[in-house]
Amino acid sequence: MRTVKRIVKIHRIDGYKVSVLFNNGESRVIDFTKLFKLWKVDKNDIEYEISTNQDKFKRLELKDGTLVWEELKISNLDEKGNFIEAYYDVDPIVLYENSKLDSERQLELGMLIKKSRTELGLTQEELAKKSGTTKHYISRLENNKSGIEVSTLRKIIEGGLGKQMKIEIV
Repeated sequence: MRTVKRIVKIHRIDGYKVSVLFNNGESRVIDFTKLFKLWKVDKNDIEYEISTNQDKFKRLELKDGTLVWEELKISNLDEKGNFIEAYYDVDPIVLYENSKLDSERQLELGMLIKKSRTELGLTQEELAKKSGTTKHYISRLENNKSGIEVSTLRKIIEGGLGKQMKIEIV
């Protein structure tokens, strides 16, 4: 289930922009102004209330991996004809696909690795050989196209670059 996109944390809400952390480790910004325009929200839509009132919009909550507005209730009948009521939410996959990476929260590991490598005069191939990885993997890391496990990062920093790794949580 790791491939199913889910939101694990709301970082901040700024107007109609919501910065969130997804379960793949990416911090992304969802611009609901753009989403409301894309959806062509009008007075007959359930989203209209939150699209025209920021105070109500900001009352969103994180539940079951997505964004939910408990004040907006959806009433319907189930397949047996029973009355059901649910809170308004948005599919997290839709939110992921309509969001952008949060540049303020991106960890620039690739840039740091590349800077250290070039300062030492190493090629990607030389760094890969020293750290037990491949040139292709080093390239993907430096271009922020791949994630990395801490143990692999340690091999690259300590084995390949000959530096010490220190992780700080602030």
